Amino acid sequence: MSRSYKKSPVCTDHTSPGTRWAKRQAAKAVRRHAGNVENGRSYRKLFCSWNICDYRFYQSKEKAILEWETNARLQSKFSKERILRNWEKSYKRK
Repeated sequence: MSRSYKKSPVCTDHTSPGTRWAKRQAAKAVRRHAGNVENGRSYRKLFCSWNICDYRFYQSKEKAILEWETNARLQSKFSKERILRNWEKSYKRK
């Protein structure tokens, strides 16, 4: 098992179905382009990359703990250990 971790606690929307659709549309735009696509990164000019990944969430571990401590509904529903496990799953582990 790999021991690599994310360098910054960021969660993106790469797993949403809309992202998969946008990636397919980008691939189609590059394949169907009538002109010559130069080597390198010029394919990026054919499709806007912001349409592929729009959302990026950042939350530190301290902020997750503070949110759990201040929100009574979260305290009644989840334990602190479960909140930390969920934070690690979303923001820390690859």
